[in-house]
Amino acid sequence: MTLGELVAKLGGTLVQGSPEIILAGVKSSRLANGLDLVFAENAASAEEALAGEAAAVVLKAACLESYASNPDIAVVEAEQPRLWFARAARMLKAASLPAGIHPTAVIGALVELGEDVTVAASAVIGEGAIIGAGTRIEACAVVGPYVRIGEHCRIYPHVTLYRGTTLGDRVVVHAGAVLGADGFGYVRDAASGAYTQFPQQGTLLIEDDVEIGANSTIDRGALKQTRIGRGTKIDNLVHVGHNCDIGEDVILVALTGISGSSTVGNGAVIAGQVGIGDHVHIGPGVILGGQAGVLSGKTVTNQGLKPGTVLWGTPARPLKQVLRELAVLARLAKRQGSGVRD
Repeated sequence: MTLGELVAKLGGTLVQGSPEIILAGVKSSRLANGLDLVFAENAASAEEALAGEAAAVVLKAACLESYASNPDIAVVEAEQPRLWFARAARMLKAASLPAGIHPTAVIGALVELGEDVTVAASAVIGEGAIIGAGTRIEACAVVGPYVRIGEHCRIYPHVTLYRGTTLGDRVVVHAGAVLGADGFGYVRDAASGAYTQFPQQGTLLIEDDVEIGANSTIDRGALKQTRIGRGTKIDNLVHVGHNCDIGEDVILVALTGISGSSTVGNGAVIAGQVGIGDHVHIGPGVILGGQAGVLSGKTVTNQGLKPGTVLWGTPARPLKQVLRELAVLARLAKRQGSGVRD
């Protein structure tokens, strides 16, 4: 892909160099060669980039007075160079990948494949599935019957999509993830103590621009829908239970578990190893620090708190409050210890 094509699609201003420069990928300034794009966010990193061998650099306007130190490198000015770089990396990666249907792939009856769809070795596409243009299904992935996948998605090896799962456009699902499995819902017989599964026949909707990490699991709804909102990013080893509704642009970090019928508002950040009980409501913009816990049925919001307040502990509460409580406990323990006699 040429630098001019990237500028046309991503914006920014080409202030030095030719738009015909061909780019093959992205790298750091120290490792880049004549086919790579790099980025810089300040004067120091810009000088380092210009001293390297990259084909082009994207940086913030006016971060340097002059680019004359290396007239051979193309320079793009952008308001958010890191974001521009990230979007360019995604486009360059997609452009370099081969397309086609591998001869060992298994394609069921009535499957609809859009233009430039790739289905890699030993992948299985179930009956009646619909896969949008430009989507890649990697090796040994299983797309269940009547699953719908949008355009320009990436389904990595050994992903499993159960029947009743729908993916929007530009969704990325990393290796080993399981989407649409039965939720953990059972009814106990009071007389015998035996458990019978409550019907798990709902659906799972993954909206546009969601990314789901390796070995994460998201359950289908029991009788309704589990939803992951547009732009949400889910790390590795995260579990989302049945009937959950996760808002837009939410961050879920590794080893987080969200129990059934819980909701998470737009823009919330849930750090690593957070445990959330069932029927919980996490409000928009809430930040839960690592290993925080929210008990079943509770509501956690930012009401009365400053923007950016981190909640921590179990039950989750403002971090400053937790630190004060710990300080008081430490003083009490010290006083008690000083009064102990042999």
